[in-house]
Amino acid sequence: MNQAFRLAGDQFRMQAPKLTHKQEVCRLYRNALKLTYSWVVSRDLFLEEAASLRSQFESNRTASPAACTRLMEEAYSKMNEYQHPDKYCNPGMPGGSSFMRNPPLPLSVCFPDGIPDDVNQREVNPDWVTLEEGGYGSGSGQVVVDFTKKNMT
Repeated sequence: MNQAFRLAGDQFRMQAPKLTHKQEVCRLYRNALKLTYSWVVSRDLFLEEAASLRSQFESNRTASPAACTRLMEEAYSKMNEYQHPDKYCNPGMPGGSSFMRNPPLPLSVCFPDGIPDDVNQREVNPDWVTLEEGGYGSGSGQVVVDFTKKNMT
């Protein structure tokens, strides 16, 4: 993809919010669980691995800020090392088997003589979240679907 396409896509990407340390650690833990779920086939094995992962996070709960920074960098590099080539995703999300399988028809097609007043005219994103003004996340505006990474930004 050349620079022109990247610049065009960047116009529609939402800015990432500033996260607190607690939020960063929670997201790291959640992403680590998702990565583990992609690699472990059996639910019993996954629960064992999840307990081991949780104990690793709990053992470093009282670490100093400098140690936390080092641990976070090590965790991110370890996650990059173990990235799954075809990670698991929910069927209704990008990359899933049911993603946009039955998208709703435009209301103008459903009602060629005019849309009745009692019809709900809400706009939804590809993940079926209703658009809301001023919010953050997939319900706050345009979403760019990246099928190669199986995510929406």
